[in-house]
Parts: sequence; C-alpha cells; structure tokens
Amino acid sequence: MTDDGIDYAAVFQGLPGMVALMSPELVFADANEEYLRMAGRTRERVIGRYLFDVFPDNPNNPAATGMRNLEASLKRVVATGERDAMALQRYDVQSPQRPGEWEERYWSPVNAPVFGPDGRVVLLVHRVEEVTELIRARGGHDTGRTRVLEAELYTRARELQEVNERLRQAHAQEREVALALQQAMLPVPGPVGRHRPAVRYRPAVGSLNVCGDWYDLVDLPGDCDCVGVAVGDVVGHGLRAAGVMGLLRSALSAASRVADGPAQALEVVDLYARSVDGAENTTVVTTHIDWDTHTITYSSAGHPPPALLHTDGTVEFLDRATDPPLGARPDLVHRPEDATAFAAGDALVLYTDGLIERRREDIDVGLDRLADSLVRHQGIDPDPLADAVLLELLPPGGATDDTALVIVRL
Repeated sequence: MTDDGIDYAAVFQGLPGMVALMSPELVFADANEEYLRMAGRTRERVIGRYLFDVFPDNPNNPAATGMRNLEASLKRVVATGERDAMALQRYDVQSPQRPGEWEERYWSPVNAPVFGPDGRVVLLVHRVEEVTELIRARGGHDTGRTRVLEAELYTRARELQEVNERLRQAHAQEREVALALQQAMLPVPGPVGRHRPAVRYRPAVGSLNVCGDWYDLVDLPGDCDCVGVAVGDVVGHGLRAAGVMGLLRSALSAASRVADGPAQALEVVDLYARSVDGAENTTVVTTHIDWDTHTITYSSAGHPPPALLHTDGTVEFLDRATDPPLGARPDLVHRPEDATAFAAGDALVLYTDGLIERRREDIDVGLDRLADSLVRHQGIDPDPLADAVLLELLPPGGATDDTALVIVRL
C-alpha cells in the first residue's frame, strides 16, 4: 500500500488484460492473473524463468518466427528505451494438459520500458492481446468470407512486420554512414600547441540519435600559449545532423582564430547558423585557455556548463556566461562572456548533454554525478580520467544520446 492508499500490486493483478514484467535479460519478474490464465501456466512455472524456456517456438513448425520476433522486439526496447508495438504474431503454445501437443495461437503484443533512477531500463512491460478466437471466428453463411478476411488480416500483419524490419535495416545502414561522415569531419585527437587533451566520442546505442555532437580544438594565433576548446550539439540526428555539425564546427573553428574572444566567435557562428537549415537551437560552449595569464575565458549558447576541476578537490561549473542556443532569438545581440582563473594541475572538462542527462531527472543531479566522479579520480591523467568518467556516468549498455567529452590538464 502506498501513501496515496492505492495497492498497486493488487491493481496489477486485477488488470483485465494480459501483462507480464521481465528483466532486461528476459526473465519473468511478475505476471498478472489474466496472463497466467490465458497462457495456461501456473505462477511457479513462469516467475523467475527465462521467457523462451517457458514459451519456446513450436518445434513441429519450421516456419515459426514468433520467438525470434518477440526477442528482437524486447531487445530493441532495452537498447533504445522506446515502446515497441509488434505486428500480429502466430506463436503456438504447448498444451499444459497434453505435453507435446501445440495449440495454434495468435497474439498482438506491445512491449514498453520501465526506467530506474539512473535512466536505465530496469524492467520490460510485456502486454499481450489474445486474438486467437477472432482469427478462428466462423459464422454460418459467412464462413467463406470470414476465412478470407482471416487470411488477409494475417498476411497484412506479416507484410507490415517485414516492412518494419527492412526499415530498421535501412536505419542501421544510415546510422553507419552518418557515423563515418561524422568521424571524417571531426578533428583527429592529438596535441594542440604544447598540450594534449583527452578526447572521447561515444555514439548512441541502438538508435539513429547520433551525429549531432561535436568537439573542436584550436591552437589560437598570437604570441601567447593559448588554445580554444569547444563542444556543441545539433538538434536532430543521422546524416542531416552530421552535415550541419560539420558546417558549424568549421565555422566556429575559423571564427575562434580571428574573433576577439569566445563571445564574439559565437556571435559570428550565430549569424552563420541562421542561413543553415537544421542549425537552429544548436547548443555550443567555447573556451579560450591562456596559460600565460592562467585564465579561462568562456561563453555558452545554451550548453551545459564546463567543469573546472581544481587541485584542492573542488569543482567549479563555468555558468556565468550562458545565453540561448544559436538562432533562438529573433535578433542578433551581443553574447555574454566571463573569465575565471586556474592553477597549474587543474583540469577543464567540456561535454555534451548525453553524459549527464537522464529521463525524468533534474539536470542538477547529473551535474552532481559528474562532479563526484571528477573528484574521485582527480589525481590521474586526462586519458584515464576521461575513461573513468564515461564508465561511471554512461549506462552499461550505452546511452540513448551520443556523447562528446574533452578534458584538458591545465
């Protein structure tokens, strides 16, 4: 019983439809009474067991695809965190009263994720409608017509599933092309001036939500020991986002070399972004690091704030010069700029939102998680520090948004 007086366990058991809960490893965690009744199984034969040990494919039907289709759908939900409605399935079930005999059954399943506090999928909701009787319906003089409609319904459902599978394959191919394009357009990680930052890019797992993130490293001209570091995030995904990303990264890289500071560089890119379809609402933060004066100057267009890890174990978020994303204002205005001092041995950390944001979680929680990770590993070099941060902050199966991370030892 919860504080609001509702017994959700009783509600779950009393649901009028068939509903089961499974772990991401496809082991039954629970099933309501209607699910057990319609499946013809006792609770002891279901809970705690692997899905396909309980419901294998009919070995007498070489064309059976129900198990493969259901497994693919459930794994898609785990990978993407998105609901997946399946086409009508024929999935025969072994008779509990007559082992070895298989009953022809038809199901309409929908699978959905349940998220934990860290944004990871911790449970799968498997809802099923039993439509066998509808498929088998026979009615007097309409028997011939009913059989035709039944065959047509099942054929159309199988065709829909095949079309969906071809679309998924096409999306996967587009994803690989977009990633290759992004890799070609991003600068190769290496020394910038006399400094060697750690750079990481992790694409989103199991989705097309990739190729909007970028980073840039610029050896600034002049007599000073100065470097420009920026990260950005284009709204959108796939090939289009990769193309926009390449245009904006190149524009900011050029502007940083000639502008009088980060704010002016962002103003130039903001003006350029208004002529690029798909560039609106891009977020970006750019920093100029001056080792001669031990100063970081920065400006942000709606992007999460860089983190400055001090040698005393504190973390300072550079959030005093934040403005709306590129193209978000109807008129161009001067962007804010601020500066902060650093000491030898500090580390500057720039990142995109995939590192810190989780569904239904306040961004401050993600920022605190980042700060805690940086403090725990503050004494190590940038490359192992970057690996440690990604390991601790990204979900074990990969994030649903791509992530860029740059760490510079100051």
